[in-house]
Amino acid sequence: MRDVPEAQREQMTALVTKDPQLFKKIGEEIERRKKGGESEVKAAMEVMKKYRAELSALMQK
Repeated sequence: MRDVPEAQREQMTALVTKDPQLFKKIGEEIERRKKGGESEVKAAMEVMKKYRAELSALMQK
């Protein structure tokens, strides 16, 4: 995350702090998909789509 601008890093940290369980669940699901043969990028994109509503709600708080 060194290449990510400071403001974006702070925003990401704030989101994870608001609901760490959601991000744990997202991470675990991405790992499962990767072990199933999906690329990391595809797995992350699909999982993020699945949790889009929850992520959007977090950003609104």
